[in-house]
Amino acid sequence: MTADPRDGLDRLAALEPIGPLDQRAMAATRVHLDHLTKPIGSLGRLEELAVTVAGITGRLDASVARRAIVVAAGDHGVARHGVSAYPSAVTAQMVANFVAGGAAINVLAAAAGASVIVVDVGVAGTIPLARGDRRRGGRLVRARVTDGTADMTQGPAMRRADARQAIAVGVNLVDELRSTPGLDLLGVGEMGIGNSTAASALVAAVTGEPVALVTGRGTGIDDETHTRKVAIIERALVANPPDTADPIGVLAAVGGLEIAALVGLILAAAAARIPVILDGFITGAAALVAAAIEPNLPPRLIASHRSTEPGHGIVLERLGLRPFLDLDLRLGEGSGAALASGLVVAACRIRDEMATFESAAVSGPVDLAPGGALARPPDG
Repeated sequence: MTADPRDGLDRLAALEPIGPLDQRAMAATRVHLDHLTKPIGSLGRLEELAVTVAGITGRLDASVARRAIVVAAGDHGVARHGVSAYPSAVTAQMVANFVAGGAAINVLAAAAGASVIVVDVGVAGTIPLARGDRRRGGRLVRARVTDGTADMTQGPAMRRADARQAIAVGVNLVDELRSTPGLDLLGVGEMGIGNSTAASALVAAVTGEPVALVTGRGTGIDDETHTRKVAIIERALVANPPDTADPIGVLAAVGGLEIAALVGLILAAAAARIPVILDGFITGAAALVAAAIEPNLPPRLIASHRSTEPGHGIVLERLGLRPFLDLDLRLGEGSGAALASGLVVAACRIRDEMATFESAAVSGPVDLAPGGALARPPDG
């Protein structure tokens, strides 16, 4: 019998079904963009972004004013094998830094006009909160399921029930953000020492690609550590043979609590027709799991950038996504999502604020029909 990918999880089962993009809204947006005072298609992928936002939201005038970057945080038992250049204590310390406003994501989100929400879904130990710059500081959501995951080389990283609970954390947070203060655009990021190891294991399990092909250097590990990292992931997949028909089972076996929360965030936002901007490799791994649960999901995602992690290109290819930036980023935290949110805002401002040929009394192309003002196409 084929497993139900939703696994009876109430919070997932309650979500609206994720359907295809709204083709009529996309077509009407293309017509409008073609009537703006520029050569047709000359703003390239900015126009593509405006059309994609219309397809996701079903609206030609969709707002992206209320923007948030959610950073899910959790620790990993596999980190005890020395797969990272940093100790596990850094996870809690960086969460404190996010809340204090001192991290890269705080700076980049502030530049993009986005709030930062940090979710402790699986941090091990106490978060040493300190005073900082409250103008850039993040809001901390305490939703810890367990104090990190178990060592996935010895068995599942977490119980199935814990994976499901962490997914529900993400779903519930989207519900909260939609109600207060409202949410038009969601960027997702993560923090967790060892999570590139878990993400590599997930990507190898879901795609069937060799571990060595999808495993990179994460925090900047040396050759010896990278070799050990590959071997550890291979041991984990032997200890937890993946069943691709059971994505939540795979997530529980070799994933992470913060990755599970990302799955919930992504699915809930997509079901609510809110554009979701992925960050890098770890959020991409979460999106792969989410797409295994909801096959119509990928077109509703925006890939912010291409990470230097080798597995990220494979993730993007499987999701059918083309990234908007290629800046050799490998930080995480939602940094790429914050940068790309500025492009989404720019695309929507082009849509809303540029003059048409008609309104500016500028001669358009000889074969361009009159009109082009934004309006929902008639029913039927």
